[in-house]
Amino acid sequence: MRPRIGNDEQPGGEALRVLLSVRGPFRTTNPYVVQLADSIRNSGASVQYFSWNTALFGHYDVFHIHWPEVMIRRDGALARTAARIRFMMLMVRLQLTGTPIVRTAHNVRAHETGSRTEAALLRWCDRRTRAWIVLNELSTVPTGTDRALIPHGDYTDWFARYPKSDPTAGRLVSFGLIRPYKGTELLLESFTHVTTLGASLRIVGKPSTDELRTAVESAAGVDNRISAVLDYVEDSTLALEITAAQLVVLPYQNMHNSGALLLALSLERPVLVPDTDITRALANEVGPGWVHLYQGALTTAALDAALAAPAPDHTPDLSARKWPQLGLAHIDAYRRMLRPHGDQRLPS
Repeated sequence: MRPRIGNDEQPGGEALRVLLSVRGPFRTTNPYVVQLADSIRNSGASVQYFSWNTALFGHYDVFHIHWPEVMIRRDGALARTAARIRFMMLMVRLQLTGTPIVRTAHNVRAHETGSRTEAALLRWCDRRTRAWIVLNELSTVPTGTDRALIPHGDYTDWFARYPKSDPTAGRLVSFGLIRPYKGTELLLESFTHVTTLGASLRIVGKPSTDELRTAVESAAGVDNRISAVLDYVEDSTLALEITAAQLVVLPYQNMHNSGALLLALSLERPVLVPDTDITRALANEVGPGWVHLYQGALTTAALDAALAAPAPDHTPDLSARKWPQLGLAHIDAYRRMLRPHGDQRLPS
């Protein structure tokens, strides 16, 4: 299989074929993935969700990778070995066919560190990656590769179908998969001393460790202002939980890109996040009053100050993050990779 030439169609009239590295809607709870696939498809390309059978034996022109570590991490030695072998076979197949890899740089690095074997496989994948899609201007890519800035899309249309709650004065909500780097324990500690009248804290999400689950449950047992739903929740429930907040708190220790932050803004709830170059740029983009920033570690004073801030008198400006235009931008990135420019194959 050779890469196509020209615009969004093959010489024979067949649409550009894109394989995503993520499972289809029946296997994912991530609306980013579904909205991305739909926007690319609506822009004129054929999109396939991932399966090993398709990846190794199917027909596609571009392989678009998200979170490559997910492809090789498995519970159990046998399943993990099988996934690594399939991954190596895929890298060889892409090498032999000259199929370009386009990679979205969601994070600076994987959230959890893997083994040396996993690290070696991921480095191999990085060397084979021809183009990187970055979600903000501050992300860097390896020298000699193409770089396309395509912002993270919003969730406004996705959540428009679900009922919303009226905001509850003083309620703080923190949501999403609870991982060590997300600062949940510091949030619990800081909230203990909050003095705002009527303040409450709601934690929504599944803990990644038993220690984190115990920390949340213990805090809720001591302070009756704290409550939690420690599990995955459906999007309909998530919409109700987030919109019940006066303020969403995301005290991540390392915040590079955050779908959760955009989700909260899409549901028109102000957010308190660490002060970084990236969050500062987003605050300027969406308009005053929507993104509250704190420096250093999260403190009680930061929580009280954000709760005391007046509510914004306008909706957040998410016009640069609408999916139709983002789908077209992805098509442009794929097209650049498929233009004739000598030997399409890269060294392994």
